[in-house]
Amino acid sequence: MKVLVIGAGNMGSAFVKQLSAAGHQVSVTARDLAKAQAVAAAHTGAVAVAASNAGAGADVVVLATGYADAVNALSSVGDLSGKVVIDITNPLTADYMGLTIGHNTSASEEIANAVPGAEVVKAFNTVFAQMLADGADLGNGQTVTVFVASDSERAKQSAKTLAESMGFATVDAGGLKNARYLEPLAGFNIYLGYGAGLGTSIAPTWIKRA
Repeated sequence: MKVLVIGAGNMGSAFVKQLSAAGHQVSVTARDLAKAQAVAAAHTGAVAVAASNAGAGADVVVLATGYADAVNALSSVGDLSGKVVIDITNPLTADYMGLTIGHNTSASEEIANAVPGAEVVKAFNTVFAQMLADGADLGNGQTVTVFVASDSERAKQSAKTLAESMGFATVDAGGLKNARYLEPLAGFNIYLGYGAGLGTSIAPTWIKRA
């Protein structure tokens, strides 16, 4: 697949690494183009691109920014009508220990409302960047699971295909409104990993056995 990754931070660079290794045609863009270029240079086959109209040639767009920057980041890459957008964001408070929205909406639903032409799918938001970068295989028949939620079956299938090509197990998590459950789940993971000091290895609590 042709995949555009928006964001060159820990999650964005981990996506570029794993998608490139899985044989996808990967481009990456970021607010700081030099950072995107550095990420692309580290992974064979990946290319850095300017944001303007970067979404035009992509089959899938991976939104790997913070939630606060999400809508502007998507708007910066051009018209996304009919494009699959994988939203990995969580609407975290400044200390990362809480959510700014939830229960009656979610980051994914708000993003879908702001970019109505896109087919938004929630996925990867419960996976720590370290786990994404290290890969899905935990050994002993254990594989990191990616939950996939969307109102678009095409978007779900695209997200599943990408995740499974990188070695992750997938679980269909229903419609996009179920992001209201997945985002608090990610918040709880973050609390356990950092707030309670249990480390990012706590994330494989959500695993699937081979």
